[in-house]
Amino acid sequence: MTIQISVDLNADLGEGFGNYRAGNDPLVMKYISSANIACGFHAGDPPVILNTIRLAKEAGVAVGAHPGYPDMQGFGRRTIRMSRDELYAFVLYQTGALKSLAEALGTRLVHVKPHGALYNDAVGNTDIAAAIAEAVYDMDPELLVFGPPNSALENEALQRGLRFVIETFADRAYNSDGTLVPRGKKGAVIYDTEEVAERALAMVRENRIPVQGGGSLLVKPDTICIHGDNPAAVAIAERISQTLIENGVVIKPVI
Repeated sequence: MTIQISVDLNADLGEGFGNYRAGNDPLVMKYISSANIACGFHAGDPPVILNTIRLAKEAGVAVGAHPGYPDMQGFGRRTIRMSRDELYAFVLYQTGALKSLAEALGTRLVHVKPHGALYNDAVGNTDIAAAIAEAVYDMDPELLVFGPPNSALENEALQRGLRFVIETFADRAYNSDGTLVPRGKKGAVIYDTEEVAERALAMVRENRIPVQGGGSLLVKPDTICIHGDNPAAVAIAERISQTLIENGVVIKPVI
């Protein structure tokens, strides 16, 4: 009997606000199975959020909240110092907004994935990870949490009985310790569609992630992310989807 291999393909979307537009969400949405939608604090605004949820619903894509630090100027990629209680409130507020808007449009919130610096800080900071996990659990203990393996976020989510979804990045370079190469360094973001597709396939079929300097990490991802603000996002999403499907991999949400 042939064992079916499947994986979720997610993208960070809904990142425009006001007169500012980011990415091409309608086209990216054609190739993914889960959308992480900005909640208005690092990017996004209510009309953009509503439209992105509509697009996801029409495409049969699972809706996720993508809360970040309150940092519109820095696109949520700067750490904002907060107490655990403050961070809990900010994550709860943003997640609740996405949940309410999704339900108003006749769909539901499926998962939560921290954005940018908040995501990176939750890798090793127990207080930050705990604040996120507590906010998700108090909002809805059935929500999934997307994040990196072997992280404080994984530990805090599992301690509360939340389902943790292991995520890897197809269009980002990795260090040998499993962390992402900082965006300011050369090669941190990968734009070549073929390279990104090959990396995604290796992640799914071989559970292997190439790292800078040679070698690889062994990780079995439940979901693979591409960034909607990558200029090559549409081409990358299309090529990854084609490559995975051609190699017998089913793309579907983690539900």
